[in-house]
Amino acid sequence: YNILFHTDAAQAVGKIPTRVDELGVDLLSVAGHKLYAPKGIGALYIRRGTPIESLVHGAGHEGGRRAGTENILLAVGLGMACDLASENLKNAKTKELRDYFWDELKRYFKEGIALNGHPEERLPNTLSVSFIGKVGQDILESIPELAASTGSACHSGMVQISSVLKAMKVEERVGKGTIRFSLGRYTTKEEIDEVVRLLKERV
Repeated sequence: YNILFHTDAAQAVGKIPTRVDELGVDLLSVAGHKLYAPKGIGALYIRRGTPIESLVHGAGHEGGRRAGTENILLAVGLGMACDLASENLKNAKTKELRDYFWDELKRYFKEGIALNGHPEERLPNTLSVSFIGKVGQDILESIPELAASTGSACHSGMVQISSVLKAMKVEERVGKGTIRFSLGRYTTKEEIDEVVRLLKERV
């Protein structure tokens, strides 16, 4: 239908193979800090021949698309981070830790916890779970030493689940208790065990 296809691959690049020809995309955006590049650098893949209006006019930088001197140091940092990430793609350590984390949570919370998303076809570093009958924000506030994100937002005292969870047909009472945990390249089993311990104590 001659419609341009853009995908935000910020969460995917560096975790799973992300090949523009296999994906069939015309545009693909990358966020550097998501794969250990310096903060403040990103990239936009533009398939040859895709019409793009200039973002900032006035000079010929970046193919005439954005006037202003490029930050070469950050760009090199992004390139190096991509090289390192490609070497780590076959390393299953993060996925194994994520699965261990889920197994430990399921073993303790049993029917009081639910997995969001496909059991296999999901990012190897991300675990989205719902503590049924709880509120994700309340859980995180009770564990200030833990950095994670919820699947809901509080507006004027009302907790609402995200549009993504709604599209996944997650029930309101389940979705309100959603927390997304993200593991990193340097996450250890000891850290996972500590998070499980804190959740057991405070949920």
